[in-house]
Amino acid sequence: MTLLPVTLAAAAAAAILTLWLSIRIGAVRQATSISVGDGGNEPLQRRMRAQANFVENTPFVFALILAIELSGKGSSWLAYVAAIYFLARIAHAFGMDDGAARIGRMIGTIVTMLVLLGLAIIALLIMNGLM
Repeated sequence: MTLLPVTLAAAAAAAILTLWLSIRIGAVRQATSISVGDGGNEPLQRRMRAQANFVENTPFVFALILAIELSGKGSSWLAYVAAIYFLARIAHAFGMDDGAARIGRMIGTIVTMLVLLGLAIIALLIMNGLM
């Protein structure tokens, strides 16, 4: 049996972050009595998009982490990359709330793109025997 500690930790982090994003949406829904859709409420739309953006990007990051770890090339650096990704997604979620934390959205977006690109390049290098 192959133990995949980075993949397992990333899966746990993704599950916890998904729950947190859902709870944030639920808080706005409860405060505004909007049970279905967004009711045109911008704070709710922002939180829903933060969650959707997380769900759109995380499967690709997760698949790359898994593939790299399975290849045996994902030493401790892979855990740091995963942690940076999830911290960026938290910053993005706070940044999607309008206000002083807005810069978190930009940071989260840029870091997400860099992580995706970096992991993709590493996967291609591994596939071609260059790493």
